[in-house]
Amino acid sequence: MTQLWDFSGGIHPAENKHQSTSRPITGAGLPEVLVLPLQQHIGEPAEACVAVGDRVLKGQKVADVTGGMGVPVHAPTSGTIESVSLQPVPHPSGMSDWCITLKPDGKDEWAPLNPITNYRDLDRETVLEQIRDAGISGMGGAGFPTNIKLRPPRDRKVNTLILNGAECEPYITADDMSMRENAGEIIAGLRIMAWILRPERVVIAIENNKPEAISALRKAAEGTQTEIAVIPTKYPSGGEKQLIQILTGMEVPSGGIPADIGVMCQNVGTAIAVSAAIHRGEPLISRVTTVTGYAVTDPGNFEVLIGTPIDYLLAQAGQENSKLHRLVLGGPMMGYTLETPAVPVVKTTNCVIAATATELPEPAPEQPCIRCSMCAEACPMELLPQQLFWYSKAGEFDKAEHLNLFDCIECGACSYVCPSSIPLVQYYRAAKGEIRVQQAEQLKADRARERFEARQARLEREQQEKEQRRKERAKAAAEAQARKQAEAEKAEAEGQPADDRAAKAALVQEALARKKAKGQQQAETKAETSETKAASDPAPDIDALEKQLAQATAKLNTMQSMLEDARAENADNVEKLERAVTKNHDRVKRAEEALAEARQSVAATDTQTTDS
Repeated sequence: MTQLWDFSGGIHPAENKHQSTSRPITGAGLPEVLVLPLQQHIGEPAEACVAVGDRVLKGQKVADVTGGMGVPVHAPTSGTIESVSLQPVPHPSGMSDWCITLKPDGKDEWAPLNPITNYRDLDRETVLEQIRDAGISGMGGAGFPTNIKLRPPRDRKVNTLILNGAECEPYITADDMSMRENAGEIIAGLRIMAWILRPERVVIAIENNKPEAISALRKAAEGTQTEIAVIPTKYPSGGEKQLIQILTGMEVPSGGIPADIGVMCQNVGTAIAVSAAIHRGEPLISRVTTVTGYAVTDPGNFEVLIGTPIDYLLAQAGQENSKLHRLVLGGPMMGYTLETPAVPVVKTTNCVIAATATELPEPAPEQPCIRCSMCAEACPMELLPQQLFWYSKAGEFDKAEHLNLFDCIECGACSYVCPSSIPLVQYYRAAKGEIRVQQAEQLKADRARERFEARQARLEREQQEKEQRRKERAKAAAEAQARKQAEAEKAEAEGQPADDRAAKAALVQEALARKKAKGQQQAETKAETSETKAASDPAPDIDALEKQLAQATAKLNTMQSMLEDARAENADNVEKLERAVTKNHDRVKRAEEALAEARQSVAATDTQTTDS
């Protein structure tokens, strides 16, 4: 017999489970439209991979997560994509989100499926990828992607695999009926997950108020090493941390996860989905959902296509609008009130309660805390709900976080027993949300500061490198000047000109003189020739020559300025600039001579014309 432990706190609310277990699981049928939210689990939202007007087949992928943590969304039946738009989704705030609207065509045609004949012949990564491609996420809690959960860190070996069939919350019987009718498939899915994880112990936990489910699973588990652990009925024994404590006696550390102590929990519905994905190749396109409450005439459990509108599902259960007072998604302890039934069933939808005014009346007005400590006695996490309430209400979130606010599983036991009708869980949820917002803003600010500091460091580094290069240039110029001075002194000692630059300038002047003499000789020859051609040659273009002279003069001034700057800075290009200045001096002189010659020619031509 399996050894069991107990956890502190807990309560025993009225179960109200018998209303929905009187008949087998029934198909909900095909609604006129299916609304598929792109985000149905923890992680990144999926991105639509179909367009409006496309026809899709049953099981075809219509949205996928290309980066980050997430799983795809599939078409629950064949039909046409009507829109990709913002629509109301199941959420406590009543928010809207991006959804794909599918219009069924009634043909229910399947896309090609890829079942795995013998998964044991494959490597584990291939099987995990098949589970991921089937769009499976946890179907009993927040909807954590199953393929990621089945891939724990390498340094955390899973020794115990627990299948959670406790289903402790009142009204909900989806897992109970699934265990009664699909025990064989549950065992098959559990064996696949056990093959992936290789734990030393595999156990299915069921509360003792479900005798039919216990019997069915014991029969299905015959011949296997799977334990069937029957645990006492106590809320919230189905909480992950509480169930681990019941079955192993170990506690998950504050802020930790079950894998930290070598344990993993999966849900009954998740096991069924894993079996369907591997053995039949079917993606997650439907789930069992409880519809109950005294405002419906035919309560029960329905096999519902993902995306089915809640109002359609209520109609299948015989909703009586005159009796409906409150619509709750989930159980009465951890669920939330729906503002409208025009929201779809998603992968985590396990129950819809259509309650009358006497069944779930409006909560009594909140009264001051009388410090009775009943909340602390009921808390299964051994927290201090009273202090957490005060700090949350006062906005002292750092103190609430210091008292392990995030260890609260929001089971509602404290609110249930509070004689002052204080909605404690609502205060805790609000405080958690505010802390998450502050942490996100702080992270954003930290990243901005890091970017600014990195930029400042880069600018300082670039400035230092620039200053270092300037110093190196100055040092090189000084060394060059010292070398020239040393060469000059050496040349003077050897009887050569003291200034090599002066000697070079003298040579340049001699070359210029020779060129000038040659130019004068050519000018005299040209003058003699021009006298014979003056009558026939056209008059020289004085304007063009003046323009050439102006351009040459401007260039000379520019080069002269550059030379002066280079000499002042002891730059390396002084000699090159001196040659350029000398060359431009020559150009200016030639331009001046050509202009003067042209003016003389024009004057001579005018004189000859007057004399004649």
